[in-house]
Amino acid sequence: MQDKSLSIAEPVESPISQKIGASMIAAAILCALIAASGPGAAYPILFFWGIIVLVFAGTISYSIPYFKAIPGVKNNGVMQNPATNRGAIAWGVAMLMTGFYIILYWFPSYLEGLIRMMDPLSIILRNTKADHWFLYGAFYTIAVLVMGIKFIAKYKYSRYQVIRTISVMFFQLGFAFLIPAFLMKLNQPEFYFSYFWPLKYSYIFPNDVNNLIQSGNIGVFMVFWGLVMTFIATPILTYNYGKRWYCSWVCGCGALAETLGDPYRQLSDKSLKSWKIERWMVHSVLVFVTITTALLWLNSWKNGTILGDASGLFAQWYGFLIGSVFSGVIGTGFYPIMGSRVWCRFGCPMAAVLGLFQRFKSKFRITTNGAQCISCGNCSTYCEMGIDVRAYAQKGENIIRSSCVGCGICATVCPRGVLKLENLAEEGRFEPYKRDEL
Repeated sequence: MQDKSLSIAEPVESPISQKIGASMIAAAILCALIAASGPGAAYPILFFWGIIVLVFAGTISYSIPYFKAIPGVKNNGVMQNPATNRGAIAWGVAMLMTGFYIILYWFPSYLEGLIRMMDPLSIILRNTKADHWFLYGAFYTIAVLVMGIKFIAKYKYSRYQVIRTISVMFFQLGFAFLIPAFLMKLNQPEFYFSYFWPLKYSYIFPNDVNNLIQSGNIGVFMVFWGLVMTFIATPILTYNYGKRWYCSWVCGCGALAETLGDPYRQLSDKSLKSWKIERWMVHSVLVFVTITTALLWLNSWKNGTILGDASGLFAQWYGFLIGSVFSGVIGTGFYPIMGSRVWCRFGCPMAAVLGLFQRFKSKFRITTNGAQCISCGNCSTYCEMGIDVRAYAQKGENIIRSSCVGCGICATVCPRGVLKLENLAEEGRFEPYKRDEL
């Protein structure tokens, strides 16, 4: 007689459910390719709803075994699967995602069928026909929502993971998609309330500020909101909660990395060399955008008599190299090869700002109970930011790293409860935190 208690060691996904879900997702991609070639313009409603139904049905079908499974992280076979261990499938997905971003940014005419497919939705939400950025926003939001369902199913036993995933889904759908569209319908400036400088760098550029102010009271409020969130709310929230309040609860980039990128989190490089490169690159981008913003304001203040077109060239090159190539093409397209937080680790200036606060002036830390650590390495393996968490846990040291986004996966996958996310007094936070003994 079979011992049912051993069922926890069995793979989570039943072959039938997995194949059905994967087949539906593949069919949705095929429909998107067909729509892009022209039919999407002739039959927009058919292709739109066909893709939506296939994507959501495929995701739910794939997620059902997770919802039914015994509580516990199910990463069975992730290191052997060619789709999640830099195999042929992973490289194929990476090329597909990278190719889509390249076409979207610089050759949108090849997506005309897909863009026209979005016209009915765009007219309802924005009162105007779709463009390639509306297509991008819609696909981005759908990806966060459907993969968020899978993420919640996988980590359903962790209240922290479920709530923060619902949070990023809410902010992406509401603040980064529906509200900007509704503003356009009211003939107001398109504005993303969940993004601010330096991530949304242009929001404090002189031309953007002037255009918003000239648009009326709503525009003035947008400028006020951006300044308050950048220079007042960010320091206060980061002091109390670390960078996780934004990177893992609000940010759209983090939302995509946590949901769509979850299968690839174990691919992040944990080497010391990678850490050094990360620090140089992310802080260089912050310096770049800070200098660019300062030059634009200096030139605006002197009516362009000092720098001429130089400040504008700085802004253009920043937008091309960082805003397009790095954050879009590389930052997302390389998920299956370099892990889910490529942009957040190596390029995001917002992450750099928040990281400096977190490292030197914040209550947040991950406390460790070294006596309970069995050195299984799960924490380090699944840290998407490339932090060797186990090295801290083995020594009983608190984890206070500027790169940590507070996603909490390290604590979630720990079988011994060694790690705990804390917001404690700032004093003595580098000292081991002694938990009360039971």
